[in-house]
Amino acid sequence: MKPSTPVVPYENMSLNKKGQIALMFNNIASSYDRLNHLLSLGIDRYWRWYGIRQLKDLRPQIVLDVATGTADLAIAAARQLKPSLIVGTDISEQMLVHGREKIKHLQLDKIITLQLGDAENLGFHDNKFDAITVAFGVRNFENLHKGVSELFRVLRPKGRLMILEFSKPQLPIVKQVYQFYFTHILPRVGKLISNDSSAYTYLPESVQAFPEREAFVKILLQNGFKTATCIPLTFGICSVYIADK
Repeated sequence: MKPSTPVVPYENMSLNKKGQIALMFNNIASSYDRLNHLLSLGIDRYWRWYGIRQLKDLRPQIVLDVATGTADLAIAAARQLKPSLIVGTDISEQMLVHGREKIKHLQLDKIITLQLGDAENLGFHDNKFDAITVAFGVRNFENLHKGVSELFRVLRPKGRLMILEFSKPQLPIVKQVYQFYFTHILPRVGKLISNDSSAYTYLPESVQAFPEREAFVKILLQNGFKTATCIPLTFGICSVYIADK
């Protein structure tokens, strides 16, 4: 059951969830990529590749990457989809700083542009984008329904939304290993490398609270999408959600 109060990174702080998420990612931006690949054992690269692959038949030319962070998904989309433009938005300026450095180094700055933005109040016209992607960001929305409705609003008719998000595995042995890793190992390693103990305690708590699989598919449909499906990856540790407008 969804908790009555939102899961937030920092206790006893006056900032709302949105403000705390921005602060958290600003704090861990310099170590974010290294920790991502380390803590997922590199599997996150496959998840991104698989998610982007679900958009290839659409051949989108204008793509929005919400909660872009350091632009890993935007970079994967540029390489796989060959669009004319990718716009990445995020509420953490420091994450965008690192993302811009990567994009420039890869000479993708003519295709990918990054800007500060709020997923629940996107500054774009209706029906603007051919495809929208979000990797591990929707569980950080302060108002999930509002965020999803904004994604729907700026997606063009017959456009496609692709979301990657952590989920909880169902197989007993995998579930036990996952719970132990997420509860005991991940927060310790995250604290050691990022010097922010709250960020990697928040991660498993936010995954636990997120309405995953059929529950999230229902939310996508409730907010206007014609079809929505969930594809589990890696024993259900990650899920790909595909929704068409």
